[in-house]
Amino acid sequence: MSQRIGIENTWRGRIGPAFLIGAVVVATSATAVRAQGPQVDVDNPPGVSIGRSRLGPALGAAGTSAIQDSSGLGDAPIGGRAGPSVSRAPMSGVNPQRRRAPGEGAPNFKVPSLPEATIPAYGELDLPEGGVHVGAKDGYTLDDTINILIQQNLGLLAMKFEIPMADADILTASLRANPIFYADTQLVPYGRYTRERPGGQTQYDVNITHPLDVNGKRKARTATAQVAKRAIEAQFQDAVRQQIDNLYTVFIDVAAAELTREFSLKYLEGITRLLRVNEDLLEKKQIPEDPVFALRAQLEQAQLQVRETTQAVNRTTRRLSQLLNIPREQATAIRIRDNLRDDRELPSTEDQLIATAMDSRSDLIATRLGLERAKSDVSLAKRERLSDLYLLYQPYTLQDNRPFGLKSPTSWALGLTAPLPIYNRNQGNIARAKINVNQTEVELALLERQVQDEVSDAVHEFELSREAMLESEREILPASRRVRDAAYRRWQGGETNVLAYLDAQRDFNERVRDYRDAIVRHRRAVLDLNTAVGVRLLP
Repeated sequence: MSQRIGIENTWRGRIGPAFLIGAVVVATSATAVRAQGPQVDVDNPPGVSIGRSRLGPALGAAGTSAIQDSSGLGDAPIGGRAGPSVSRAPMSGVNPQRRRAPGEGAPNFKVPSLPEATIPAYGELDLPEGGVHVGAKDGYTLDDTINILIQQNLGLLAMKFEIPMADADILTASLRANPIFYADTQLVPYGRYTRERPGGQTQYDVNITHPLDVNGKRKARTATAQVAKRAIEAQFQDAVRQQIDNLYTVFIDVAAAELTREFSLKYLEGITRLLRVNEDLLEKKQIPEDPVFALRAQLEQAQLQVRETTQAVNRTTRRLSQLLNIPREQATAIRIRDNLRDDRELPSTEDQLIATAMDSRSDLIATRLGLERAKSDVSLAKRERLSDLYLLYQPYTLQDNRPFGLKSPTSWALGLTAPLPIYNRNQGNIARAKINVNQTEVELALLERQVQDEVSDAVHEFELSREAMLESEREILPASRRVRDAAYRRWQGGETNVLAYLDAQRDFNERVRDYRDAIVRHRRAVLDLNTAVGVRLLP
């Protein structure tokens, strides 16, 4: 039996030296033997990959679980020195990990907000009867477009891949480090040993070194990756919420454009009818030429308005087709249907809506899970204070005694390599992880305040826009209609000419446009309230 203690001084990246001590190596043999096993030191244990194609670090990630050697190349030797019985295997052979692909940037679940489209503001000669319905009877409703968006939107389909990628990260985090096979030959003479020049026997070793995770780092990595996946799922849900908000904007743009085209067509129809009446009167020489010329100019303007509003319908419909991933050749053929006017009251009080948002908003849920992830990183960093131990099993050692005419013995050996956490106890990463928890808590508090303000602003806009729409219906439009009708009666009674009536009609058209804008504004406010609360409250 023999005992051996090997001490090796190595450098760990930029932190400083750490000592590796080889524990007792027990060897049994018929004769005295020498067995030397690999001395292994790993700078960074296997961790949770942080490189993804679109998402990057999950919310709350402190960056303490990346797997890189000091060079960042992943091919630094495990052993601290060259020579016999020191494995030169690359670190990537020991640490299971997922490398970031070249050019792989930090992804983002943030969906760009779409601006409202510019709709020409043209009016009609009278208001529609009943509710303000737009679109075709067989067109897509808002619910239809939401379902299509979730199933076909290319942005959401691309983001959805983040979830199976997070599953792959969980698998990576749960992998165990690979054992190391090593074989060597020692004490090989230049020539041969003789009695005049004796030497130790040539020795042939075969050994296996297996890492031991005695501190539960793999379990902590897996738990961190699982929390990261839940945060990714919440981030994806928030991406859906943001994309639906964009759909609200585009859908109402299409509805407003459709309504404006209907107004413009009615305006063209009314002007055409007035022109024909006045042309008949001109032929009978009952009126001068001026009213007819004015009406012809109005007709040209009305035709231009119809062309422009038709183009607005096509433009907004194409934007809708892009969100729904409808082929370009079918883009302008799709139609919607919607009742723009909605006079229902606020479904709950402001305080109740804020409470609902605090429980339901997916971005808040994602940030809370990010905080949980940050706390999990602290636990992981603490567990990484102690690197893996390496158990050496040398099942076969042959000492060649043939030059001495003696029988060659075989033996086995057992050893343990363990780091002494004297200088490097992962203090920096632990401190960073704790600071990241505080940072995430501040970000969560900021987001909670923003959500509360967003809901409050949405509630106030809902109430203000609803009151403006109802006030226009109760007071403004009836008064403007009475003025127009009075001007029409005076014109029919011969008290004024058609130009005075057209002036009154123009003023009435302005009030109709204002009413249209009030309807569209309130419809947007209703849908914005849904987005702010994070729940579908009103259709």
